[in-house]
This record gives sequence, structure tokens and C-alpha cells, in this order.
Amino acid sequence: MKKHSMLTGLIALALGLASCSADRTGTADYRVVPLPNQIALAEGARGFALDPRTEIGYTAGNAAMERNAELLTDYLADATGYRLTVTDTPAEANAIVLTASLDDANAEAYRIEVGADGIRIDGASEAGVFYGIQTLRKAMPVEPRARVVFPAATIYDFPRFAYRGAHFDVSRHFFSVREVKRFIDMLALHNINRFHWHLTDDQGWRIEIKAYPELTTVGATRPETVIGHNSGKYDGTPHGGFYTQDEVRDIVAYAAERHITVIPEIDLPGHMQAALAAYPELGCTGGPYEVWKIWGISDHVLCAGNDKVLKFIDDVLAEVVELFPSEYIHVGGDECPKVRWKSCPKCQARIRALGLKSDAKHSAEERLQSYIISYAERLLNAKGRRIIGWDEILEGGLAPNATVHSWRGIEGGVEAARQGHDVIMSPTSFFYFDYYQTKDTQNEPEAIGGYVPVEKVYSFDPNLPELLTADQARHIIGVQANLWTEYIPTFAQVEYMELPRMAALAEVQWMQPEQKDFADFKRRLPRLVALYDRAGYNYARHIFDVEARLVPDTERRVLTATLTTIDDAPIRYTLDGSEPDDSSALYEEPLSIDASCTLRAAAFRPSGRSRVFGERILFNKASMKPIELLQPINPQYSFEGKGTLVDGLSGNGNYKTGRWIAFVGNDLEAVVDLGEATEIRSAGINTCVEKGDWVFDTRGLSVAVSDDGKRFREVASEAYPAMQQSDPNGVHTHTLAFEPVTARYVKVTALSEHAMPSWHGGHGRPGYLFVDEITIE
Repeated sequence: MKKHSMLTGLIALALGLASCSADRTGTADYRVVPLPNQIALAEGARGFALDPRTEIGYTAGNAAMERNAELLTDYLADATGYRLTVTDTPAEANAIVLTASLDDANAEAYRIEVGADGIRIDGASEAGVFYGIQTLRKAMPVEPRARVVFPAATIYDFPRFAYRGAHFDVSRHFFSVREVKRFIDMLALHNINRFHWHLTDDQGWRIEIKAYPELTTVGATRPETVIGHNSGKYDGTPHGGFYTQDEVRDIVAYAAERHITVIPEIDLPGHMQAALAAYPELGCTGGPYEVWKIWGISDHVLCAGNDKVLKFIDDVLAEVVELFPSEYIHVGGDECPKVRWKSCPKCQARIRALGLKSDAKHSAEERLQSYIISYAERLLNAKGRRIIGWDEILEGGLAPNATVHSWRGIEGGVEAARQGHDVIMSPTSFFYFDYYQTKDTQNEPEAIGGYVPVEKVYSFDPNLPELLTADQARHIIGVQANLWTEYIPTFAQVEYMELPRMAALAEVQWMQPEQKDFADFKRRLPRLVALYDRAGYNYARHIFDVEARLVPDTERRVLTATLTTIDDAPIRYTLDGSEPDDSSALYEEPLSIDASCTLRAAAFRPSGRSRVFGERILFNKASMKPIELLQPINPQYSFEGKGTLVDGLSGNGNYKTGRWIAFVGNDLEAVVDLGEATEIRSAGINTCVEKGDWVFDTRGLSVAVSDDGKRFREVASEAYPAMQQSDPNGVHTHTLAFEPVTARYVKVTALSEHAMPSWHGGHGRPGYLFVDEITIE
């Protein structure tokens, strides 16, 4: 018999607490995040009352189950203030018993039976039991209670996906062992079972490789770091750090105890400038190189024609395999520029020796990348492992047994599934947690850009019946969110970017699609957030702010503002730009706004006022008027559609917030119906420019008018030169003034960049034109 005894003093303290605190009884609620598949309450039956005498039992001789029991005692101690006895011979009553005897096809399934005598968590495996423990943990009242009652019930649950991942980049900024373990604890709370650990990149090599010691003595530290978005200014402070092999083993073991598999990423053949700084002979030019101190994609990559590179891959992956028992090893394979290969004699000789040819789909250099990825795959397959690569590994032909990580959208994943390869979905527009999570970017920590709020995360469903057959769809084995840390220097900010978006991710990964309900999720989320508070996590609170849906009503010529909160808290608002307080107007129904104003609103709770929502609404003669587009919006960036151009709301420098719509390969051609003959003298648009993302300014603007909406005459036009590399990004305003004219219909045409200039990496291809408000005065 094995038994972990409590100290006598603690027993007496806990019993005394229970005896004098009968009023401190709480009731568990099984509607947790993620929501279990089936919850059947036994109406009228007596539930189980947890108290300091309760024992936690596990199967004798099962070390993994013993560790489950110990973790459960930790969770319960956190929730109740007392630590229960763990034993391999539990009492028949007043016990929580852990077993792994559930007969279920899903290895992570579990069943919880709650009755008057105790609780039984039975899993199809020890991992299944662990997820039952998480449900029990999250069901408990958040405030410490001397006595907790679990209602009589049967809960049966299992995950939708076997691969439930979260990625953490420690290359751009290094994080300590303690912080990495805290990240793992966050994953465990959310039933996530794959930790994708991004360990190497241009800006730092973070893992000890004994065969190449200078990877860490040289490659782990950059001399300084660029400030902001490659501003040309630097902080002057060296940044570095790496994990010894003993530390890696410790982290892998810590994760395994929580039934989380660590998948390392050694990115190759690109993203290797830190390695080249240590071993310049592995590059095409021979260097010298330095650990990169800016963000982006370096042209300096491994020389694919150099046999020393093949040995380097051999040696590094051999040590990685020894450290990580995971089935998968991630080899990156993304963002590998071919510039050096095209001019490198060794790479070109390798292309000729392998007989690689360009065709309509792939260049010879792309096929050379496939050769390197396939080489790594053969090495890993020989050691009983499999590779994962980002979706660029499709370029040049896919390695035979590779799993594809689809990040540039769903297209790469769809193509890989059609080819019979397993796929993990991580599209940027849903699962890049380094993106902003609010449109109010001015009051946020600096981020890379983008816009991925909690609701957007929750909305993703990789079930694609219109694109994949049932057999093909089975190759979508999981979903993962990614966190790149260029603009995330502290772990407090890691927590802020992850939470509570990780909660939405958990339901996408775990729940069956027909059971997902965002409104219900929001009702359940505050209890999980209370656990964040108890753990001291620095989570984002946007979901508790006022949510405003602002929609132009072109029939009534007003902007309709609908304000809501996650918990139906009272909302007070102002329209004059002043701060809302207890005396401000109480929101009771949607607002109809028909003139320029500044709307500000906040939720008022007993705990205090939420952050203030604010929006400047500017009316002009085009605002809330019917509008038609004569050319299509780019489907990827259609957001709220054509009404975006006349809703009185101005977009900021982030083109992904939904305040902009895009055109690519065609132009903006919009007709605004002013409703009656109206005198006008100017018209204009705003554009958003982000040249690095292929987002360019307009090449020309013209204005035409009509009385009948059919026959138009041009009243003004202006052409603009192609953008120079030095031209600023951000919001650009273009306005054309003309002699006053009276008309009902106004056509505004803005030409997109149909061929990006020669200085740009995408030269010759069409650029995106992002347009916001049309103004007519």
C-alpha cells in the first residue's frame, strides 16, 4: 500500500476550518471550457461533498496515474485550501478514484460518475483521466471553499482532434525554463496536448547541440535588437539565452506529466542566419554573418549544395531525436528565399547533379528545397520519427510522409489533404496570436499587425465539405495556434496575447462543431477567467468590454449602433466624447446615429467600470447612402463588404481590422446614390499602405457624376506615380476638388497597382489596394 500522508497540524487546521465554515459551501458547475460532450445530471439524487477527509485513489503500480492523482491534489488544494491524501488503496466512500479502464475508441475519452459516496474518473488512458481531472478542477467554485458539493451526474467526453496544438517562439525573444513551464501549465488548463516549441531562427539559436557548441556560444546571442517594425534604430542591448540539454529534458518531462507532447522545431533550410553566424562555412557566401538583429526573412540560408550542410542536418537532428521522444519533429521549411541558391555554384551544381528542372509549377530551386526537406525526412523516418513542415514544403514537391502545417490560409492544407498527407490547420487569420485582438490598437502593446479577436478564433471550423471528400477530410488531424515573439519581449505579454484566445482555441480543438455556440461560450468564460485571476495570469480583458456593432442603414440614412457585453452588464454611453459615468445615458436599445459625433460607452459592474469603448463617427454626403460596386472585392478581405466605404468609420494603419476592403488585380469602382440631386465640389478616399505585405497606394483617382446612374461624365481625375521604397506606409488620403456640380449619382474609381515596381520582392505581380471611407462634400 502506498499513501501520501498529510501533516497532523494541517489535518487539524482543515477540519477546524470545515467545522466552523458551514456557510462556506460551494457547488460545482460542470459547464466548463471546453464544454464536455455529454453532461447528465441525476435530478433528485444526492451529490458528493468534498471535505478534508476525502481521499484520492489510483491504481497501484501505475506511475502516470499516481502523478495524475498528485496533480489533482494540487488543483484541489488551490481551490479549497487543504491537501487531500493520495493513496493506491482508497476507502470505499468519500473518495475520488482514478482508473483507466474505459473501453473507448478515443484514447483521450473519459467518464466521470458522481454519486453520494464519491467520484470516479475512468479514462480510456491515463491521458483521458487527466482531462477528466481538468473538468473537475474547472467545475469547482473559484473562491476557496471549506466544502464543495459536486452534483450527482454522469459526464462522458472525448476530443474532436487528436492533435491540439499551441506554438511558442523562443527564438525572437528568449524565455526562462520557469516561464516555459508556466506556458505548459496554461496548455494543460485548456486540454491542449501538443507544445510546438520553436527553438531556432535568424535571431537566435536556443538549444544546446554538443556536436556544434558555437551554435549557442555564438548563435544564441544577438548584439542588439531593432526597435519597433525595423525602424533602423536599435536598443543597444545584447539579447540571448539557450536551453541546455538537461533543461530540455526537464521541460519535456514536465510536459509529459501533463500528457503534453513537446514537438521541437529546427527550422531549415531557411531561418538559419544565427547558425551561419556560428558556422559561416554552411552558407552560400561563406559570410561573415551575424545573429540577425532585425525582423523578417533573411536571404542567408543553408547552402543546399554543400555536403557539410547535409552532415550538419544529420548531426543536429540526431541530437534532437535523443532529447525529444515525440513522434513528430518540425523542420520548418518556410520562408526560404532562393536568392543565394540561384547564384551559388555549389547549389547550381547540385541542381544539375540531381537533374532538377523548372516547370510551370516549380522552379529548380524550389525542387532543391524539396530535396533538402526529403533528406531530413529520410533521416527522421529511419529513426522512427515523422516530419511536420509549414505549407511551403508543398513547393517543389512534398516529401513522401510529411505532415503539413497550413499557415498561409487553408489552401495549403486542402492541397496536402487531397494528396493524402496529414494536415494541421493554423491559418494566420484565425490562429496567429501575435496579431492584435482589438481594433483599438493605439492602446495595445505593439504587435506585428493583423486582427484576431476571440470571436474570430472561435468561428474557425476545419470541416470543409465543399473542398474535400470525407476520406480527404480525415487527413485534417488537428488545429494549432501560433505565437511569434518579435514584439513580445516579456512573459506577461505572452499571457496577454494568449488568454483568453486560448479558451476559444480549446473549444475549436475539443468540441464537436454542432455543439459550439459562441454566446454560450461567453456565458461560461467568466468562470475560467476567474481561474486566470487565481493563477495570476495577465490575460486580455477585451471580451469584458462593451462590444459595438456599427452598421450603416442606407434606408434610414443612419448608423445603427448595437452595444452588448459578455454578461449583460449595464452599459452607459455618451455621444459628445465625454467619459461615461454613473449619470450617463443608460443603453436600452440600438442607437440610430444621423450626424457626426464621438460615441463612448462602458460597462458598469460591481467590480468597477470596464475600459471605455470609443469611436469617432464622421458624416459626409456619402455617409449611409446606398452604394454599388462595379468591380468585385477580394474575397479574402471583404469583411463587412461595400457598406464599409460609407459607414462614417475611419480605418487605422492596420488593414486587417475590418475597416478596410481590398481589391487586387482589379480596381475600386463605386457608385454612391445621394438620393436626390445634390451640389458637390469634392470627393476622395483613404487608402492603407503596407508595402512589405504587398499593399500599395492607388495609382489614380477619378470622379464622375450622373443624373440617372447610367450615363456618367468625369469631373476630376488624377494619376499617381508608382510608389518608391522610401514612401511611407500607413493611411493615405486622396481628395479631388472640382467646380461645384449638381448630381444624384457619384462614381469614384481608384486604380490598384497592377504590377509592383522592380525594387519590390513581388515585382511584376499585382498589389493589393485597401480602401476605406469615400468622402463627398
